[in-house]
Formats: sequence, C-alpha cells, structure tokens
Amino acid sequence: MKCKLLIFLLLSLNCLAQKSNFPSGTVDSIVKRIQLPQIPSFKIEVTRLGAKGDSISDAKPAFDKAMALCKKNNGGTIIVSKGVYRLNGPIHFVSNVKLLIEKGAKIRFSENPKHYLPMVLTNWEGTMIYNYSPLIYAYGCTNIVITGEGTIDGEGSKVWNSYKAKEGVDKKLSREMNHSNMPVKDRKFGTGHFLRPQLIQFFNCKNILVENVKIEDSPFWCLHLLKSESITVRGLKYKAFNANNDGIDPEYAKDVLIENIDFDNADDNIAIKAGRDDEGRANSETPSENIVIRNCNFKGLHGVVIGSEMSAGVKNIFIDNCKTSGFLKRGIYLKTNADRGGFIKNIYARNIQLDEVEDCIYITANYMGEGSGGFPSDVSDIFLSNITCTKARETAIIIQGYPQKKVRNVYLDTIEVKSAKNGMTILNSENVTMNDVIIGQKATVPTSASNSIKH
Repeated sequence: MKCKLLIFLLLSLNCLAQKSNFPSGTVDSIVKRIQLPQIPSFKIEVTRLGAKGDSISDAKPAFDKAMALCKKNNGGTIIVSKGVYRLNGPIHFVSNVKLLIEKGAKIRFSENPKHYLPMVLTNWEGTMIYNYSPLIYAYGCTNIVITGEGTIDGEGSKVWNSYKAKEGVDKKLSREMNHSNMPVKDRKFGTGHFLRPQLIQFFNCKNILVENVKIEDSPFWCLHLLKSESITVRGLKYKAFNANNDGIDPEYAKDVLIENIDFDNADDNIAIKAGRDDEGRANSETPSENIVIRNCNFKGLHGVVIGSEMSAGVKNIFIDNCKTSGFLKRGIYLKTNADRGGFIKNIYARNIQLDEVEDCIYITANYMGEGSGGFPSDVSDIFLSNITCTKARETAIIIQGYPQKKVRNVYLDTIEVKSAKNGMTILNSENVTMNDVIIGQKATVPTSASNSIKH
C-alpha cells in the first residue's frame, strides 16, 4: 500500500512539473508563422497633397488623396512629417499601405461626431452593429502598417467623453439586438445615439503591424483587433485616461504577438475577447487563440484580462516576462458569467512582477454575480508560474467557479505575494494544484518549545 501511494505521489509531482512548464516551442511556432506586411515601394508625403501641420487646417482631404494614390499604385507608404495634423474625419485604410508618422508628427482627430459618418460595420462590446466609424479603420485589408515615433491623438476627452453618461439606453438596446438575433443590417446607431467609436480598429484583416507610435486620448477602446489574424503589435506607448480606454483588445483574433509595450491606461491594458452571449456562441468557429504577450510594462486598471465578452471561446494565451510600473487593480484577471457560455482554456503566464494591486490573480466564472445560469462557461487548464507581488490590498488569489460548472485544472507554481489583506479564496473549483505558493512572510522551520510558555 505504501509503495502504491509513493508511486502515485511521484506520478502526481511529475505531472505537475510537466504541466507547469511554459510551452516555449508552441510560442515560437506561433511567432514564426505570423507574417509581417509587405509594402510596395511607392511613397507619398501628405504635405505634397496640401496637408498643413498647423493644428488648425483640415488635413483629411490630403490623407484621403494619399490613400487613393496608394490604392492606384497597389499600395505604398503615406508619410506624415513633423507637425500637428487635424483630421475632420476618419482614416480608412486600403490594402498594402504603411502609415508612417514621423517623430514630432501628431495626427489629431476632430471631436465632432458628425465627422465619423456615414456609419460603418463595427462591433461594440461584443455585438456587431453599424455605428460611427472608428477614427482609423480597416475592413477586409491585407498588409497594413502603422509605424513611426509620432502620436495618434483621439481628442476623446471632450465631446466623446460626455457620451459615457448617456450610453446606457444604447448599450441595453445593442444587447437586446444580440439576444434576439436581429439582422445586423438593422442594428443602426450613429446620429442620436451615444456609443463611442474605437480609436483604431482592424476588422477582417490579415498581416498587420502596429509599432512605436504613441497613443493618447482615445474616445473608447484604443486598438481593437477584430476578426483579424497574423498581427504584430510592438513598441507602443500609451497615455489614454478616458473611460473604457482599453489598450489592446483582440477579439475573435488569431496569431497575435504583443510585445515591448508601455501601457498607461484608465482601463484594461490588454483585454482578450471573443463576442458576447448569443452572437458570440454562434461564432464558436472563430475563438480568440494563439496570442503571445511578452516584455510589457503594465500600468492602469488591469494588466491582462480575458473576458468578460468571450462567448466564442479563448484559448492558447501565453504571457511572459511582464511587470508593472504602478498600481493595478488586478494583475491577471479571467472573468466570465453564466450568460456567456464558451470556454477559457490553455492559459499560461510566467515571470510576472507586480507591485501593488487590489487582487493579484483573479479567476471568476461568476463575474458580477450576473447570468441566468443557462450558459456557464468552461474555464480550465490555467498554468501560472513565477509570479511575484509586493502587496495585495484585498486578496492574493481568487478562484471562483460556477456551482454547475467548476473551474478545473489550475496549476500555481512559485507564486509569492509578500503582503495581502486576505490570502486566498477558492470556491467551486477542482484540481487546483499548488507548489511554492507563499502569501505573506515565508515560514521557516518551526520554533522549539520553551519552558517560559504558560498554559
């Protein structure tokens, strides 16, 4: 009997060691197959087409002409030199185009909502709708680049920010449209409605590169990667403090590399999504998958979030070598509820350094206590290793499954939270395995008995 028990323990420890290993080979294969865009040699400077970097004149006609010339030449590079270029309306990409925003250049978008009409097909918090155009928008494009050391300014803190307090009715309406399966062509918002547009959205695109630019003052989400694949995002710097200023939102996205980003956002730094409720479940063939996040500096609300709109499923997420440079509400945050359905699985995070947080690791299948109970999500196979945190104002580790569908197969290896108000809460979960998990001061050998102790 003792021999059998010893064999079982050895096999269990070996299984944990194997499962805790970060799958570097898988990461390498994902990164290798991501293709960087190929851009033709044609180049055009917007100043040659009448753009003035004086922060007053409307440069949109020049940008539109530049995009049209690129289309005529089967692609090319649009050069934005030093200056502040006001655009009274969006930039709509065509394929095979690089937008080069040079050092000292700033694209500043108008804050007038009328400038972002006519409406385009887009997505708002997991539901497909027609709405104001994102400020930079690409639909069905291949080989697109935004690069340079300049700035993209969404002017979101003025008129757009006032829409936040007015959006409730439209938010509810969009979700009713989702749940009733209303035809997308009839889901029209825009004038008279208050759903803010994204700063940058790539929709049904392939071979995307966004690098080195500064992003600030977005009306809503900053960079939305929607139903797109083969994406590289690197070297960005954020200064985005408006409501819902998520940094990067991959949604129904595949084969994505996010690296070397300096986040400073009023909301999630990275939020991985995959549609909402009925509509998301109907798109289960396009989960968000194969996303690599590495060498990033987090600052803002949350570091890496999965959900809560994730009804088509999220899998194969790899987070490596990231740290914070300020307070975060939560470091690693997985959230869903019993209306979402779908799944979250094969999530790996290692080498994460957190400073002060509210909660260090938070995994919940009962987000906000919402949900009818009809569509609980399947949350499983989560591997977290070598994570340190200086202080958790509330709880170090939280795992909350749903009573009818427990969170399964969570592996915590070498986790240290040096100070926490509360240690750990684990509910409705099974097969949670821990090794070298320290909350508070690390215990040493037990002290010896003393004759001075009184009973």
